[in-house]
Amino acid sequence: MTKRRSKGAYMISAVAEMYGIHPQTLRLYEREGLLKPSRTEGNTRLYTDEDLQRLEFILSLARDLGVNISGIAIILQMRERMEEMQRQIQDFVKYIQEEVLSRASVAADPSRGAIVPVRRSITPPVQPIRKR
Repeated sequence: MTKRRSKGAYMISAVAEMYGIHPQTLRLYEREGLLKPSRTEGNTRLYTDEDLQRLEFILSLARDLGVNISGIAIILQMRERMEEMQRQIQDFVKYIQEEVLSRASVAADPSRGAIVPVRRSITPPVQPIRKR
């Protein structure tokens, strides 16, 4: 597979030649929703570097692993879901870190800034022994 050399947008004929595929294959991938190239006012497809990265992944699945178009669509969808979940986890971890730091910096009294309430008395209160 030929690698990209510069940034920019590429027309369908250039992309087809770069990757050794027929332009109809690129049109099929677009019809199936696997690729979404932008369009000029004259309706010419333009493939960005991100589109080419996605195309390389698609071609790797198809050529190297023998995955069909339906399988590729499922894999791409799962990949996007996993990336979104990773972003959500990173946001959550960042929130927790900020919350812990803000509570720790506000707390002059350790019990006021604790995430888990701290009891002031460690020993239980003494209860009188009852005689029967």
